[in-house]
Amino acid sequence: MSGHSKWATIKHKKAALDAKRGKIFTRLIREITVAAREGGGNPESNPRLRLCIQTAKDNNMPSENIERAIKKGTGELPGVSYEESNYEGYGPEGIAIFVQCLTDNKNRTSAEIRNIFTKNGGNMAGAGSVAWLFEKKGLFVLDTSHVSEEKLMELVLEAGAEDLATEGDSYEVTCKPHDFENVRKALSEKGLQCKSAEITLLPKSLVKVAPEKAKSVLALIDAFEEHDDVQNVYTNIDIPDEIMKEVV
Repeated sequence: MSGHSKWATIKHKKAALDAKRGKIFTRLIREITVAAREGGGNPESNPRLRLCIQTAKDNNMPSENIERAIKKGTGELPGVSYEESNYEGYGPEGIAIFVQCLTDNKNRTSAEIRNIFTKNGGNMAGAGSVAWLFEKKGLFVLDTSHVSEEKLMELVLEAGAEDLATEGDSYEVTCKPHDFENVRKALSEKGLQCKSAEITLLPKSLVKVAPEKAKSVLALIDAFEEHDDVQNVYTNIDIPDEIMKEVV
């Protein structure tokens, strides 16, 4: 794997903290609603919705919440109409940041995201400025205590995965988005549970920063993640181990 391990690891740990705060339910409901609106309410014919539903179930979201979100997306129930909106920019030390939002007011969200960049030592840039630094990939994070690296490698490569890496007590398996379902199915059939499983953006390379700068970058990322319209934040920072221990 190309070196995104540290950020992928901290990202899923931060997501676990968000889940404890209840924030992840709000984000998942928006994702389900938009997926149903864009591709219909049948998960069998809507891969994006199918992934959203599975992620919601993995996070113990009640079935009635999932069904209600789908019906809002298909128009069977009234609800707010959300639009997808992405923002790109740079943080301290020139690290790249890509922010994905779902919003009911793009003008408001754009102004607020720009303000977060400015207040935290960054600057917002135009569309395409940093998007090219990331690749869309399927990413599975598993506990190393559940299976040997050799057995996992054999299983996931046969299912279409591209790579496997070990970072601390986690395995990270990457694949192309169209192989995501095959890899998920292969893991499930062997009874292997994932800490996280998602189609995400991974940086092609990382930017190392000094520990004191890493803290300010994480403060910027936290500011984005606290915003109600933000769904995901991606960056290419290489976070020092000692800083990771302080924040996760």
